[in-house]
Amino acid sequence: MKKVLLVGGAGYVGSVLAHELLERGYAVRVLDRMYFGDQGLADIRDRVEIVVGDLRAISPMVMENIEAVVNIAGLSNDPTAEYNPAANYEMNTTASVALARSCLQYGVKRYVYASSCSIYDFGVLDHQQDVLLDETADVNPRAAYSSSKFAAEKELLPLASNKFCVTALRKGTIFGFSSRMRYDLVVNTFIKDAMSKGCMRLHYGGEMWRPMVDIRDAARAYIALLQAEPDAVNGQIFNLVYGNFRISELALRIRETLHEMGIETEIRPDYAYKGVRNYRVSGEKLYRILNFRPKVSVEESVRTMVQEIRRGFCSDFENPKYYNINWMRTLEEAHKVIQVTGSVFNLREPASPLALSA
Repeated sequence: MKKVLLVGGAGYVGSVLAHELLERGYAVRVLDRMYFGDQGLADIRDRVEIVVGDLRAISPMVMENIEAVVNIAGLSNDPTAEYNPAANYEMNTTASVALARSCLQYGVKRYVYASSCSIYDFGVLDHQQDVLLDETADVNPRAAYSSSKFAAEKELLPLASNKFCVTALRKGTIFGFSSRMRYDLVVNTFIKDAMSKGCMRLHYGGEMWRPMVDIRDAARAYIALLQAEPDAVNGQIFNLVYGNFRISELALRIRETLHEMGIETEIRPDYAYKGVRNYRVSGEKLYRILNFRPKVSVEESVRTMVQEIRRGFCSDFENPKYYNINWMRTLEEAHKVIQVTGSVFNLREPASPLALSA
């Protein structure tokens, strides 16, 4: 039985991947800072090892008996990366490379890095650049998040050798239900807005392209890379995408699926300029080399999300925990208060007169 270290394994994608790994007979050790709690692992806590820790300061003990590492930790979208660019680079680049070097030191055979198709983003619509991009395309990411992912790739891939298999998976924009839910991803946001407000808003008219993939297919792709012959994937980058959609098309598909489920919603375009991402990506390399294609359609994923929400899961849509940047800000504000007040219910000793006069 292979033991996998899943870094970020309590997160949105990580918690789904942890379940999928267990179903395939892997032993799983999760390392996670637990910013969002461990709810995503609630039903498998007794079947995985959970280590609460920071990617930037991993104890050597965490690497014991590990055969493969999947690193899906770090800050995971543009708003959180822009909120603290230094921490974003520390986690997504510096610590991710240091983790790979630790793998080399402790004899770990395989390292899979969670990268992003946002590396291909060329911004607001430019028809001369509007082509299907594959892994050989020239890229020049500008945003903090995509730049940190690309910088990590450039340092990680040269570490590949006949003793150490390194692979980067550039995922399209993910959608789908997770027990550690996010409503700050475009399809998930549309579902939340449709069910809570009866309306889906299209920034920039929804004209931009986005490569999309369901969360379950993302988990399956990581496992395919773990199971692949090293010679087939070593030192390689793979794009993962179910399909490329204009945001307006996504809204139409979602509206029709919701209508079939008895939920009516409007689509309201907003043509005011806002910073938008725009890119189309080819996923053929993953199919050509590993015979892997994502299977879960937007419509199937929408139906699953709605069914879970109707069962009462993650239906408190305004909870800041479902929005990465909102939750980070909430934690920071709470930390500032607790530094002054101490724990909410524990008795705090009164300050001495000397301390008060200092």
